[in-house]
Amino acid sequence: MKKITSCICMMVLAVMALASTAQAGERAGAFSISPFVGGYVFDDNDQAWFRQNRPLGGLRLGYDFTDHFAAELVGTYMKGEYKATEHNVGVYSYRLDLLYNILADSPIVPYLAFGGGGTTIRQRGPNSHDGTVDAGGGVKFFMTDDFALRADARHIVDFQSNHLSRDHARNWEYSLGLSWLFGGRERAAAPAKAAAAPAEQPAAVTPAPAPEPPLEVPAAEPMPGHYKYCITLQGEFDIDKAVIRPEYKDEIAQVGNFMKKYPTTTAVIEGHTDNVGSYNHNMDLSQRRAEAVVNYLVEQYGIERSRLSAKGYGFTRPIADNATDEGKQKNRRIEAVIDCAFDVQQVTPPERLCMSLVLDFDRGKAEVKPQYRNEIAKVADYMKRYNTTTAVIEGHTDNTGSPDQNMKLSQQRAQNVVNYLVDNFGIERSRLSAKGYGATRRISYNNTPEGRQKNRRINAVIDCVVTK
Repeated sequence: MKKITSCICMMVLAVMALASTAQAGERAGAFSISPFVGGYVFDDNDQAWFRQNRPLGGLRLGYDFTDHFAAELVGTYMKGEYKATEHNVGVYSYRLDLLYNILADSPIVPYLAFGGGGTTIRQRGPNSHDGTVDAGGGVKFFMTDDFALRADARHIVDFQSNHLSRDHARNWEYSLGLSWLFGGRERAAAPAKAAAAPAEQPAAVTPAPAPEPPLEVPAAEPMPGHYKYCITLQGEFDIDKAVIRPEYKDEIAQVGNFMKKYPTTTAVIEGHTDNVGSYNHNMDLSQRRAEAVVNYLVEQYGIERSRLSAKGYGFTRPIADNATDEGKQKNRRIEAVIDCAFDVQQVTPPERLCMSLVLDFDRGKAEVKPQYRNEIAKVADYMKRYNTTTAVIEGHTDNTGSPDQNMKLSQQRAQNVVNYLVDNFGIERSRLSAKGYGATRRISYNNTPEGRQKNRRINAVIDCVVTK
């Protein structure tokens, strides 16, 4: 028995050592198939006619009713040998087990199991049939979303006659195998706080993942194939007013003329304030000022209203410290974020350009694949054309994994893109910087594979100081 315990402990420790590279755990509605091999230890007292420690093989077919509760049909086969005659017999067992997955959404899923069934011994003469009950547990280590390694140990009570209190044997079964999952609902990724702490939590039921907060994608977030031109319009409004001053109209003309020249563009006009006044008042004031600029573009430049939208942010997105008059002035601003779906080489952006790089990284890796050279070349070509520009390469991830891991991974991916621009295109390193945001700036919900893919992205934010 000590040998069995030591063996299982070693397997569990080996599994835990690889936890950092594993994926999500169990999921409701999934079917599983789990072949395994192992050993069987017969009761020394009641089944002494069998030799000890027999190898066995078997198969489990399972179904997850929920993330935590599952059922399995289990079948095993081994060869037993009578000590007295050295005759081999075939020992077949079959049972139905119920499983409770303790940490269902963890890469390492320990579980408890109990069930019952029977054992048939095929021998010379009539076959023997015994009833059995079992209890035990094990652990699954998920290498991917659908594939796991599995270790299991069971205490099996074999009832050899109707005299249950007298004729029964207490046997042991231990095994190591593989498990494949098929189907089931798509698991919503666990919140970052829960993902970071499984190793410190007791073996208890973890709460269901909290729903994701409402999604608000920044207007300046580029879509694949599109570019965002961001123009900051610094201007004064009268106190608590949303009427555009005459001296402010020349700056708005930059937006109007640009959109007239490129009629396929659309724009979001953002209003921002300092922190003087209440939250609700500033939200309303910034919205009215943004709408005033939209109306001006429609009336004075003939821009179709369907190409424009207004969004007020109040004082929630400052770009300077509100403790000084200068900082407050910078925060009282209008920003025009213009969406363009044409060749970036054909235009000179007025102030700032944001582009999305569609790069696919291996799971948990940061190496840039050679096939994405042409995608990165978009940034390099533009920076070569306008050699006074600088760029921040932003790395973003989905929320799978801990916040610290995602921050480090996104930073490393962004840094590798910077290195790629320097090494392969000759862009000066002083013009480039890398910033990882982890999962803090999602542009899609993380509860589907498609949403997580959108959140795993690289953005290039280029500051353009171009003489016109």
